[in-house]
Amino acid sequence: MTKIEETSPAAAIPTTPERWQRIIIHADMDAFYAAVEQFDNPQLRGKAVLVGPRSRRGVVLTASYEARPFKVGSAMPMALALERCPQAIVVPPRFERYAEVSSQVMAVFRDFSPAVEALSLDEAFLDMTGSEHLFGQPAEMGQRIRDGVRAATGLEVSVGVASSKYVAKVASGHCKPRGLLVIPAAEARDWLAALPVSHLWGAGPKTQARLTAAGYHRIGDIASEDVDRLVARFGSQGRHFHDLAQARDPRRVEGGRRERSLGSERTLAVDVLNPADIASHLQRSADRIARRLRRKGLLAGGVRVRLKTTRFKLLSRQCTLSEPTDVAGNLYTAGLELLDQFAGQGPFRLVGMAAHSLTEAAQPTQLDLLDDGSRRRLETTLDALAARFGEGAVRRARDLAADTVLDAVPDLDGAREE
Repeated sequence: MTKIEETSPAAAIPTTPERWQRIIIHADMDAFYAAVEQFDNPQLRGKAVLVGPRSRRGVVLTASYEARPFKVGSAMPMALALERCPQAIVVPPRFERYAEVSSQVMAVFRDFSPAVEALSLDEAFLDMTGSEHLFGQPAEMGQRIRDGVRAATGLEVSVGVASSKYVAKVASGHCKPRGLLVIPAAEARDWLAALPVSHLWGAGPKTQARLTAAGYHRIGDIASEDVDRLVARFGSQGRHFHDLAQARDPRRVEGGRRERSLGSERTLAVDVLNPADIASHLQRSADRIARRLRRKGLLAGGVRVRLKTTRFKLLSRQCTLSEPTDVAGNLYTAGLELLDQFAGQGPFRLVGMAAHSLTEAAQPTQLDLLDDGSRRRLETTLDALAARFGEGAVRRARDLAADTVLDAVPDLDGAREE
């Protein structure tokens, strides 16, 4: 096992050749949103920063490492975060900026491997198998990737290197921040054994409680257990956990994987119940999603609407479109039709929409004979205005009223499920 910290000299990277049949790297940006804000605004550097809505009603999207000693983290209510860290500076999120930096980061990753599987804006798997003659041994590969990201963006990335996706991801999380951890295949099972079962993929809080109640506290407890007994207790999950505990994960890095959905959600300053109020937020989401579909050259084959009640119950309904589209008006119309299925379940504190079943816009599609293309021409004109003068340069008249949006959840692209 090789661990390289930021303060370690380059000479610490081992040069003894190792035989790796498979080299998988998981690269994860350190406190990405907060790091971008600190990089763009030097006055925030070295200070506790919370990215999220300034209202205490919202949630924290990311906390800088200066805030984390106060037990503050993502998805925490902002009110609680400010109680624990009252000196924290709250910065509203800028997702367009984060997407811009993410593009730079992914471009660096693609310089090292054609097989890059982005999990979100700030993390990805890279398959580096067989590239030792280009980039050196696995530890040197990881260091070069870290250096490349720093040179391109000024930001830090932590890197885990292993022979499987699972071990690589656990390794990158283990060495954060500013770390590099290499786990050779021969050492992977022993290294995992000491970790708590919370590190098992697929073991949420309820499953963790079941595992510990059954006497499994460490991953080593799972690895040494009879697999049939695990299956008897936990079904197919038992076999899955046993494979992970044995450091077995044959899944490949899916380079160039098509995005499964694009989403936009908003937590509101005031709960909504009136369908007209909900519709206004759906319109804003539809505008945002359609703009991103056009930018990425994608068409949506379906629409999903998500609402969260004041009791924090998450409701979701979806439909398939008669034809793929990248027009906000079409997404909005479908969203409105779904609203009837939520009748009597409000009020709601979050409104969201997503486009799913995405296809490449270049693929031939059956066009609607009644659509003269005027909606799309208008929206592409607005795209050009926004690109030239900024996102807020042109707004719908109904959006000029008091803004009730507290936060927009990070755009949920690709593998990051909503």
